[in-house]
Amino acid sequence: MAPRANWKGFLRLSLVTCPVALYPATSESEKVSFNQLNRKTGHRIKYAKVDADTGEEVDNEDIVKGFKVDTDTFIEVTKEELENVALESTRTIEIDEFVDRSEIDPRYLIRPYYLRPDGKVGHDAFAVIRETIREMNKVAIGRVVLTNREHIIALEPLDKGLMGTLLRYPYEVRSADEYFDDIQDVKVTKDMLDLAKHIVNQKAGHFEPDKFEDQYETALIDLINQKRAGKPITAKERPRGENVVDLMDALRKSIGGEKAAATEAPKKPAKKARKATARQKEMLMPIAGKKPPKEVAAKKPAAKPQRKSA
Repeated sequence: MAPRANWKGFLRLSLVTCPVALYPATSESEKVSFNQLNRKTGHRIKYAKVDADTGEEVDNEDIVKGFKVDTDTFIEVTKEELENVALESTRTIEIDEFVDRSEIDPRYLIRPYYLRPDGKVGHDAFAVIRETIREMNKVAIGRVVLTNREHIIALEPLDKGLMGTLLRYPYEVRSADEYFDDIQDVKVTKDMLDLAKHIVNQKAGHFEPDKFEDQYETALIDLINQKRAGKPITAKERPRGENVVDLMDALRKSIGGEKAAATEAPKKPAKKARKATARQKEMLMPIAGKKPPKEVAAKKPAAKPQRKSA
Protein backbone atom coordinates (compact mmCIF):
# COMPACT_ATOMS: atom_id res chain seq x y z
CA MET A 1 0.00 0.00 0.00
CA ALA A 2 1.43 3.34 -1.07
CA PRO A 3 2.06 5.88 1.70
CA ARG A 4 -0.29 8.82 2.14
CA ALA A 5 0.69 12.03 0.35
CA ASN A 6 2.35 14.62 2.58
CA TRP A 7 1.02 17.44 0.42
CA LYS A 8 -1.41 17.95 -2.45
CA GLY A 9 -1.74 21.01 -4.63
CA PHE A 10 -0.60 22.32 -8.01
CA LEU A 11 2.69 22.50 -9.89
CA ARG A 12 2.98 25.60 -12.06
CA LEU A 13 5.45 26.70 -14.69
CA SER A 14 4.30 30.11 -15.93
CA LEU A 15 0.78 29.40 -17.30
CA VAL A 16 1.18 25.60 -17.36
CA THR A 17 -0.46 24.08 -14.25
CA CYS A 18 -1.27 20.55 -13.12
CA PRO A 19 -2.52 18.93 -9.87
CA VAL A 20 0.25 17.01 -8.06
CA ALA A 21 0.87 15.03 -4.88
CA LEU A 22 4.07 14.94 -2.83
CA TYR A 23 5.17 11.67 -1.17
CA PRO A 24 8.12 10.90 1.13
CA ALA A 25 10.92 9.15 -0.78
CA THR A 26 12.51 7.64 2.34
CA SER A 27 11.27 5.72 5.37
CA GLU A 28 12.51 4.96 8.87
CA SER A 29 9.84 2.31 9.56
CA GLU A 30 12.23 -0.61 8.95
CA LYS A 31 14.50 0.43 11.80
CA VAL A 32 14.27 -1.15 15.25
CA SER A 33 12.50 1.16 17.69
CA PHE A 34 12.27 0.93 21.47
CA ASN A 35 9.63 1.88 24.03
CA GLN A 36 10.47 3.21 27.46
CA LEU A 37 9.44 0.86 30.29
CA ASN A 38 9.11 0.95 34.05
CA ARG A 39 11.91 -1.36 35.22
CA LYS A 40 9.87 -2.47 38.25
CA THR A 41 6.62 -3.37 36.48
CA GLY A 42 7.59 -3.80 32.83
CA HIS A 43 4.80 -1.41 31.83
CA ARG A 44 5.21 1.27 29.16
CA ILE A 45 5.91 4.82 30.20
CA LYS A 46 3.13 7.28 29.35
CA TYR A 47 3.83 10.98 28.95
CA ALA A 48 1.21 13.50 29.99
CA LYS A 49 0.98 17.18 29.02
CA VAL A 50 0.86 19.14 32.27
CA ASP A 51 0.82 22.79 33.26
CA ALA A 52 4.34 23.73 34.32
CA ASP A 53 3.06 25.73 37.32
CA THR A 54 -0.02 23.88 38.54
CA GLY A 55 1.11 20.37 37.60
CA GLU A 56 -2.39 19.60 36.29
CA GLU A 57 -2.87 17.69 33.01
CA VAL A 58 -4.03 19.84 30.08
CA ASP A 59 -6.46 18.69 27.37
CA ASN A 60 -5.27 18.93 23.76
CA GLU A 61 -8.01 21.43 22.84
CA ASP A 62 -6.66 23.80 25.49
CA ILE A 63 -3.10 23.76 24.16
CA VAL A 64 -1.98 26.59 21.87
CA LYS A 65 1.35 27.56 20.40
CA GLY A 66 3.35 30.34 22.02
CA PHE A 67 6.46 32.34 21.12
CA LYS A 68 8.76 32.98 24.07
CA VAL A 69 9.52 36.68 24.51
CA ASP A 70 11.28 36.41 27.86
CA THR A 71 11.32 34.08 30.88
CA ASP A 72 7.64 34.45 31.79
CA THR A 73 6.16 36.12 28.71
CA PHE A 74 4.76 34.29 25.67
CA ILE A 75 2.90 35.50 22.59
CA GLU A 76 0.03 33.07 21.94
CA VAL A 77 -0.69 32.12 18.32
CA THR A 78 -3.77 30.08 17.46
CA LYS A 79 -4.14 27.46 14.73
CA GLU A 80 -6.56 29.72 12.88
CA GLU A 81 -4.08 32.61 12.94
CA LEU A 82 -1.37 30.37 11.51
CA GLU A 83 -3.71 29.23 8.74
CA ASN A 84 -4.41 32.87 7.91
CA VAL A 85 -0.74 33.41 7.06
CA ALA A 86 -1.67 33.14 3.38
CA LEU A 87 1.21 31.97 1.21
CA GLU A 88 0.66 30.97 -2.39
CA SER A 89 3.04 28.05 -1.84
CA THR A 90 0.51 26.57 0.62
CA ARG A 91 -1.36 25.13 -2.36
CA THR A 92 0.94 25.74 -5.33
CA ILE A 93 4.56 24.92 -6.15
CA GLU A 94 5.53 27.83 -8.37
CA ILE A 95 8.75 27.22 -10.32
CA ASP A 96 10.75 30.42 -9.86
CA GLU A 97 14.00 29.62 -11.66
CA PHE A 98 16.22 26.94 -13.16
CA VAL A 99 19.79 26.27 -11.99
CA ASP A 100 22.62 23.83 -12.68
CA ARG A 101 22.67 20.84 -10.31
CA SER A 102 26.36 21.43 -9.60
CA GLU A 103 25.56 24.87 -8.16
CA ILE A 104 23.53 23.44 -5.26
CA ASP A 105 25.76 23.14 -2.19
CA PRO A 106 25.20 19.65 -0.61
CA ARG A 107 24.88 21.29 2.80
CA TYR A 108 21.56 22.77 1.70
CA LEU A 109 19.97 19.38 0.93
CA ILE A 110 17.46 18.13 3.52
CA ARG A 111 15.38 15.16 2.29
CA PRO A 112 13.88 13.82 -0.96
CA TYR A 113 10.26 13.48 -2.02
CA TYR A 114 8.45 11.95 -5.00
CA LEU A 115 6.19 14.25 -7.00
CA ARG A 116 3.55 12.78 -9.31
CA PRO A 117 0.30 13.86 -10.97
CA ASP A 118 -2.68 13.73 -8.62
CA GLY A 119 -5.64 12.00 -10.23
CA LYS A 120 -6.40 11.26 -13.87
CA VAL A 121 -6.08 14.81 -15.18
CA GLY A 122 -2.97 16.93 -15.67
CA HIS A 123 -0.65 14.16 -16.91
CA ASP A 124 0.03 16.04 -20.14
CA ALA A 125 1.00 19.25 -18.36
CA PHE A 126 3.09 17.28 -15.87
CA ALA A 127 4.94 15.56 -18.73
CA VAL A 128 5.64 18.91 -20.43
CA ILE A 129 7.18 20.34 -17.24
CA ARG A 130 9.14 17.14 -16.52
CA GLU A 131 10.57 16.78 -20.03
CA THR A 132 11.43 20.48 -20.26
CA ILE A 133 13.52 20.19 -17.09
CA ARG A 134 15.09 17.00 -18.45
CA GLU A 135 15.93 18.44 -21.87
CA MET A 136 17.41 21.61 -20.38
CA ASN A 137 19.47 19.49 -17.92
CA LYS A 138 18.53 21.87 -15.13
CA VAL A 139 17.03 21.75 -11.65
CA ALA A 140 13.79 23.66 -11.10
CA ILE A 141 13.62 25.73 -7.91
CA GLY A 142 10.25 26.42 -6.27
CA ARG A 143 8.58 26.84 -2.88
CA VAL A 144 6.20 24.60 -0.92
CA VAL A 145 4.57 24.79 2.53
CA LEU A 146 4.93 21.64 4.65
CA THR A 147 4.10 21.40 8.37
CA ASN A 148 3.18 25.10 8.47
CA ARG A 149 6.59 26.20 7.17
CA GLU A 150 7.60 27.32 3.70
CA HIS A 151 10.47 25.36 2.18
CA ILE A 152 12.58 25.77 -0.92
CA ILE A 153 12.25 22.69 -3.11
CA ALA A 154 14.50 21.56 -5.98
CA LEU A 155 12.75 19.52 -8.69
CA GLU A 156 14.47 17.18 -11.13
CA PRO A 157 13.22 14.35 -13.37
CA LEU A 158 13.26 10.79 -12.00
CA ASP A 159 11.89 8.13 -14.35
CA LYS A 160 8.26 9.10 -15.11
CA GLY A 161 7.99 11.43 -12.15
CA LEU A 162 9.88 14.21 -10.41
CA MET A 163 12.09 14.08 -7.36
CA GLY A 164 11.72 17.07 -5.08
CA THR A 165 14.47 17.78 -2.55
CA LEU A 166 13.80 20.22 0.27
CA LEU A 167 16.55 22.80 0.69
CA ARG A 168 17.70 24.71 3.76
CA TYR A 169 17.70 28.49 4.00
CA PRO A 170 21.08 30.25 4.36
CA TYR A 171 20.45 31.02 8.05
CA GLU A 172 20.15 27.27 8.71
CA VAL A 173 23.65 26.46 7.38
CA ARG A 174 26.57 27.11 9.70
CA SER A 175 29.77 28.60 8.37
CA ALA A 176 32.66 26.14 8.10
CA ASP A 177 35.19 28.77 9.17
CA GLU A 178 34.63 28.32 12.90
CA TYR A 179 35.33 24.58 12.54
CA PHE A 180 38.16 24.60 10.01
CA ASP A 181 40.19 27.65 11.00
CA ASP A 182 42.33 25.68 13.49
CA ILE A 183 43.26 22.95 11.00
CA GLN A 184 46.99 23.16 10.29
CA ASP A 185 48.24 23.83 6.77
CA VAL A 186 50.10 20.61 6.01
CA LYS A 187 52.17 20.07 2.90
CA VAL A 188 51.43 16.62 1.49
CA THR A 189 54.41 15.19 -0.36
CA LYS A 190 54.07 13.59 -3.79
CA ASP A 191 55.17 10.19 -2.44
CA MET A 192 52.45 10.19 0.20
CA LEU A 193 49.85 11.28 -2.32
CA ASP A 194 50.91 8.56 -4.78
CA LEU A 195 50.64 5.87 -2.09
CA ALA A 196 47.22 7.16 -1.00
CA LYS A 197 46.01 7.23 -4.63
CA HIS A 198 47.16 3.62 -5.00
CA ILE A 199 44.98 2.63 -2.02
CA VAL A 200 42.03 4.48 -3.54
CA ASN A 201 42.49 2.65 -6.86
CA GLN A 202 42.55 -0.70 -5.04
CA LYS A 203 39.26 0.14 -3.33
CA ALA A 204 37.61 1.71 -6.39
CA GLY A 205 34.11 0.44 -7.18
CA HIS A 206 30.62 1.53 -8.16
CA PHE A 207 27.84 2.92 -6.00
CA GLU A 208 25.54 -0.07 -5.38
CA PRO A 209 23.16 0.61 -2.46
CA ASP A 210 21.99 -3.04 -2.44
CA LYS A 211 25.38 -3.99 -1.02
CA PHE A 212 24.92 -1.78 2.03
CA GLU A 213 23.88 -3.34 5.31
CA ASP A 214 23.06 -1.49 8.50
CA GLN A 215 25.38 -3.46 10.78
CA TYR A 216 24.17 -1.70 13.91
CA GLU A 217 20.55 -2.54 13.03
CA THR A 218 21.53 -6.18 12.49
CA ALA A 219 23.37 -6.25 15.82
CA LEU A 220 20.27 -4.83 17.58
CA ILE A 221 18.09 -7.56 16.04
CA ASP A 222 20.58 -10.25 17.13
CA LEU A 223 20.63 -8.83 20.65
CA ILE A 224 16.81 -8.84 20.90
CA ASN A 225 16.52 -12.37 19.50
CA GLN A 226 19.18 -13.66 21.92
CA LYS A 227 17.35 -12.10 24.87
CA ARG A 228 14.04 -13.60 23.72
CA ALA A 229 15.70 -17.01 23.54
CA GLY A 230 17.09 -16.57 27.04
CA LYS A 231 20.69 -16.74 25.89
CA PRO A 232 23.39 -15.00 27.94
CA ILE A 233 24.59 -11.67 26.58
CA THR A 234 28.34 -11.20 26.47
CA ALA A 235 30.01 -7.90 25.69
CA LYS A 236 32.06 -7.90 22.52
CA GLU A 237 35.54 -6.46 22.49
CA ARG A 238 35.57 -3.02 20.98
CA PRO A 239 38.04 -2.33 18.13
CA ARG A 240 40.88 -0.12 19.25
CA GLY A 241 42.36 2.56 17.03
CA GLU A 242 46.10 2.92 16.79
CA ASN A 243 48.02 6.17 16.69
CA VAL A 244 49.88 6.67 13.42
CA VAL A 245 53.53 7.36 14.17
CA ASP A 246 55.05 7.07 10.70
CA LEU A 247 52.56 8.11 8.02
CA MET A 248 54.62 6.76 5.11
CA ASP A 249 55.00 3.41 6.87
CA ALA A 250 51.25 3.26 7.53
CA LEU A 251 50.49 3.98 3.86
CA ARG A 252 52.92 1.24 2.71
CA LYS A 253 51.42 -1.27 5.17
CA SER A 254 47.94 -0.36 3.96
CA ILE A 255 48.91 -1.22 0.39
CA GLY A 256 50.50 -4.47 1.54
CA GLY A 257 47.40 -5.40 3.50
CA GLU A 258 45.15 -4.76 0.51
CA LYS A 259 47.34 -6.96 -1.71
CA ALA A 260 47.32 -9.77 0.85
CA ALA A 261 43.53 -9.58 1.20
CA ALA A 262 43.15 -9.76 -2.58
CA THR A 263 45.42 -12.84 -2.72
CA GLU A 264 43.52 -14.67 0.01
CA ALA A 265 40.11 -13.87 -1.49
CA PRO A 266 38.19 -16.94 -2.81
CA LYS A 267 38.32 -17.48 -6.55
CA LYS A 268 34.59 -18.29 -6.78
CA PRO A 269 32.49 -15.35 -7.88
CA ALA A 270 30.73 -13.73 -4.96
CA LYS A 271 26.99 -14.17 -4.78
CA LYS A 272 24.95 -11.07 -5.27
CA ALA A 273 24.06 -9.68 -1.87
CA ARG A 274 20.42 -9.46 -0.97
CA LYS A 275 18.98 -6.12 -0.10
CA ALA A 276 19.71 -5.24 3.49
CA THR A 277 16.11 -4.23 4.09
CA ALA A 278 14.84 -7.64 2.97
CA ARG A 279 17.24 -9.42 5.30
CA GLN A 280 16.35 -7.18 8.18
CA LYS A 281 12.65 -7.84 7.57
CA GLU A 282 13.27 -11.59 7.84
CA MET A 283 15.23 -11.14 11.03
CA LEU A 284 12.56 -8.90 12.48
CA MET A 285 9.80 -11.47 11.95
CA PRO A 286 10.25 -13.16 15.34
CA ILE A 287 10.35 -9.75 17.01
CA ALA A 288 7.32 -8.19 15.38
CA GLY A 289 4.82 -10.35 17.25
CA LYS A 290 3.51 -12.10 14.15
CA LYS A 291 2.14 -15.65 14.34
CA PRO A 292 4.93 -18.29 14.19
CA PRO A 293 4.85 -21.13 11.64
CA LYS A 294 2.49 -24.01 12.53
CA GLU A 295 5.25 -26.49 13.31
CA VAL A 296 6.89 -24.02 15.68
CA ALA A 297 3.59 -23.11 17.29
CA ALA A 298 2.89 -26.79 17.94
CA LYS A 299 6.10 -27.22 19.86
CA LYS A 300 5.70 -24.06 21.97
CA PRO A 301 2.27 -23.43 23.51
CA ALA A 302 1.29 -19.79 23.69
CA ALA A 303 2.11 -18.46 27.13
CA LYS A 304 2.84 -15.09 28.54
CA PRO A 305 6.66 -14.88 28.84
CA GLN A 306 8.03 -14.20 32.27
CA ARG A 307 9.83 -10.91 32.49
CA LYS A 308 13.57 -11.22 32.94
CA SER A 309 15.82 -8.48 34.09
CA ALA A 310 18.57 -7.42 31.70
